[in-house]
Amino acid sequence: MVQMTEIILEPPVYQQNAERFCHEILPEVSRTFALSIRFLPGTLGRAVLVSYLLMRMADTIEDDPVASVETKTALLDKFMDCFDSPSMATSYPRLVRNLEGEPAHVRLVQNADLVFTFYRSLPSPTRRHVFHWVNEMVQGMKKFVTVHQHGIRIQTLAEYKEYCYYVAGTVGYLLTDLWQEHSPYVNSDRYQILLQRCADFGEALQTVNILKDIAWDAEHENSIYIPQQALVEQGSSHQTLLSSQHLQQNHAAIKDLVQLAWEDLDQAQEYLLSLPRLAIPIRMFCVLPLLFAYATLRDVTQTTSMLQAGGNVKISRAEVKSLMLLGPLSILSNRGLRWLIAQVRQKPFVIGLKS
Repeated sequence: MVQMTEIILEPPVYQQNAERFCHEILPEVSRTFALSIRFLPGTLGRAVLVSYLLMRMADTIEDDPVASVETKTALLDKFMDCFDSPSMATSYPRLVRNLEGEPAHVRLVQNADLVFTFYRSLPSPTRRHVFHWVNEMVQGMKKFVTVHQHGIRIQTLAEYKEYCYYVAGTVGYLLTDLWQEHSPYVNSDRYQILLQRCADFGEALQTVNILKDIAWDAEHENSIYIPQQALVEQGSSHQTLLSSQHLQQNHAAIKDLVQLAWEDLDQAQEYLLSLPRLAIPIRMFCVLPLLFAYATLRDVTQTTSMLQAGGNVKISRAEVKSLMLLGPLSILSNRGLRWLIAQVRQKPFVIGLKS
């Protein structure tokens, strides 16, 4: 289908305001991503920033804890219309004035006009990549909010994997397309190698986030991603996911997701190591989220706090600082990265402190 895109000439000051807003809102909606994106230069950095914010906007609409399925699907449809219609993007903030969710995320969506202004400043090939993968994500989100009209309630591991592809595997594909477009070191052969594991990269980070935030998602977003089938097999259910009387059963029920996360993280590690050594900014961008995910999953396996009301899992500030230092310093050595990941996988990695 040929899309008819409106032509609009925007004053430079408006484009500058849009870019400023995007940079300022980013740390409020993702501190980890804000730490990583600073390594990406020029147009590539701008493209990844816009892509993340657009996908976060779609996710915020999907996660609205009170909106009806009809409202969510309509807002997602009109959200996609904004890609080709500046006038729709301009009016979109009025459509989402009643959106509910985390305040920073809601503010992001309510400034959609600024984000789409920034998006339109990207080169045409880049915009095509962004549109394609955001659209893939949104179509999957619409499917799941339609099936689960009263809040996401994943039933089986197969359904979980499908959901994870739409909300995170797509991110891996988009990033890989952007690497090929903007890095002279990611040639066609290397691109094909990266495509084999790029979905695992996104899905690994997503599964770790889901595991550490089980209680938060259930309590604040009315979403439960632990498969009902796994819970029932252990003598529990979605209804008793945070029950102290079912803590042992619920902990046993997440073992398949934990195993899936380890497997996907190991594939994500190979994805990172497959990036050309000379693509230093891209490697720098990928290394911190991967290290943080390994550390978080390690802690998930040693606690049940994420299965208790109000609980979650966070790695220590000292470990975050240590990984922020040594991760980038190891970026040119695959052997060094493997060593560092192996250390993080076993125990907290804190420089200068006895563990």
